[in-house]
Amino acid sequence: MDTMRDRFIATTSRLLDEEPRTALVLAEISADGFEQAQRRHPDRVINVGIREQLLIGAGGGIALSGMRPIMHTFASFLVERPFEQVKLDFGHQDTGGVLVSAGASYDWPAGGFTHMSPGDVALLDTLDGWTVHVPGHPDEAEVLLRHAVTGDGRVYVRLSQQSNAEARPVIGDRFLTLREGRGPAVVAVGPMLDNVLAATEGLDVSVLYATTVRPFDRQAVRAAAGGRGDVVIVEPYLEGTSTAAANDALADVPHRVLGLGVARRELRRYGTIDEHLAAHGLDPRSLRARISAFAGQKARAAHRRS
Repeated sequence: MDTMRDRFIATTSRLLDEEPRTALVLAEISADGFEQAQRRHPDRVINVGIREQLLIGAGGGIALSGMRPIMHTFASFLVERPFEQVKLDFGHQDTGGVLVSAGASYDWPAGGFTHMSPGDVALLDTLDGWTVHVPGHPDEAEVLLRHAVTGDGRVYVRLSQQSNAEARPVIGDRFLTLREGRGPAVVAVGPMLDNVLAATEGLDVSVLYATTVRPFDRQAVRAAAGGRGDVVIVEPYLEGTSTAAANDALADVPHRVLGLGVARRELRRYGTIDEHLAAHGLDPRSLRARISAFAGQKARAAHRRS
């Protein structure tokens, strides 16, 4: 199976052929993959070198000319380093563009903390009007990328080396219901799905799958939580990033929300992706224990009241 980054390169190369208003801005990362596209469209495939602030600034200028820019590099260099340009050159200018990342939270552990970006979605949450896609499979990434490029808004497509075994249908911005149960509603975001499904096997919980987290599908969470009001969100980035959104969705009913994701503490050993998942409690065994404990707290409280 190809990776999401492989699919991004293939799909964007085709979009440059199909959509004359599409332009691609790179900062060296993935430049080798776009050599042929650059030869076909030298005026619409631009590599600014290792100048990430310029990457965003050039994209903002292209957007003001009426074209649709796609800007791509590692997440830490796409959102964190040039955040001021993201805020001003797109938000303040009230124009649109597509950010497509690679690297995610710890996809390349050997690259060290400079190449890890668990806080990217939380950072974008401080800005207005960004749609955030978090695909869990290359097929989903292609659908979401095409949707983003043909639109006009501000969109972040967060790609990852981590991937689920099979693609799920993408139904616009809605969460997909995969299991229904009487316990907590567990929302699995993007590449967290396979681990969540394994962790909740045999548990009496509902499982929702999210490939778009902004806007947050409040209706689906309310429906899944029902009168129980218990929600667990498992995200592949900073833990708690979406707990405020879930709390807002359930503001008028008694509820509890547990946010699981990448911990704030920095892991100072390189390790592997799987070792990072385990260290952050996001492997199936750890998730099962944490979700079961959360569900059990309410059951024990109800037993004491009876």
